[in-house]
Amino acid sequence: MKTRLLIPAFLLMNLTASAQALAPRMAKAAQAFLETLTPEQRPTATFAYADEQRFDWHYVPRERKGLSMKFMTEPQRQAAMALLRTALSDPGYAKVQEIIDLENVLRVLEKRPPNDTRRDPENFAFTVFGDPTQTRDPWGWRMEGHHISLNFSSVDNRVAYTPSFFGSNPGHVLIDVPQKGKRVLGAEEDLGFKLLNALTDAQKKQVILGDSAPWEIFTENKRKAQLTKFDGLAMGEMTADQKKTFLQLVQTYLDRYHVTLAKQQMKDLEKAGLDNIYFAWIGDREPAMGRKRGHYYRIHGPTFLIEFDNTQNDANHIHTVVRDLTNDWGEDLLQAHYQKQHSKK
Repeated sequence: MKTRLLIPAFLLMNLTASAQALAPRMAKAAQAFLETLTPEQRPTATFAYADEQRFDWHYVPRERKGLSMKFMTEPQRQAAMALLRTALSDPGYAKVQEIIDLENVLRVLEKRPPNDTRRDPENFAFTVFGDPTQTRDPWGWRMEGHHISLNFSSVDNRVAYTPSFFGSNPGHVLIDVPQKGKRVLGAEEDLGFKLLNALTDAQKKQVILGDSAPWEIFTENKRKAQLTKFDGLAMGEMTADQKKTFLQLVQTYLDRYHVTLAKQQMKDLEKAGLDNIYFAWIGDREPAMGRKRGHYYRIHGPTFLIEFDNTQNDANHIHTVVRDLTNDWGEDLLQAHYQKQHSKK
């Protein structure tokens, strides 16, 4: 039986209108941010939309292009974070703030001095690609730092939101600090185990690909996400209750983003066929608390990929990524845009 997510008709009717409403709000917020910058700051914070820098993304602590929050005034920071809020849900925005705050935990955990730049809650940069005032032309922006890389493109009043990376180190804060007990990506981990444990022994033989979890997500920071085949168990082979948990897990990732983007992505997944989305697992079958053995899972469909990995630092260091296999960087939208422009000539 084909899996369908029942979306109320009024939501489907309003989806296109909502998507079109999000794009101008994002453009307005980007313009407001750029207007706060000095002439000296603008070259640091802006690039052409076609610049290859747009694809140079990563989630490790490194030097990166863009204007770092460290060098922003308070009004500039507020404008930058207002731009971020246009693209994320309230829970997604809270996750970003919590991930940034984990830099303070790492300073204590690693006994680093206060001025150490490798663990710095201000070392997160904003970059705008193209001109958000010219809404007929494609433009985009990025917010990036350690364990965060959020990449957005706006093309013909539609917004693309991938690649999108959220990480957490520690995955579970165990030391005696104000953040003790925090699990920023706890829901993503717990629901993965919930789905795994809901499977029969026969299904687990399909799902579990190996005993040793990879050190890193397979697609890393590659410009184009590619996996050679679909491994694991397809949603179409699951029971109704298992499908419900699987969809709940997928929705947990989508709920990070503005409701328009989440609905838009789910509609695209339905179109490609929810029954064709696979769940695969590698590594420990039980939560890693104190076990020091890692675990990894992925959700892989014809157009969509999620990876979760908790292996590093004795399985207390989580990486998650969401990739749109056809529309990372807005590439599907761009192709349609250029075809439309060409047809007018």
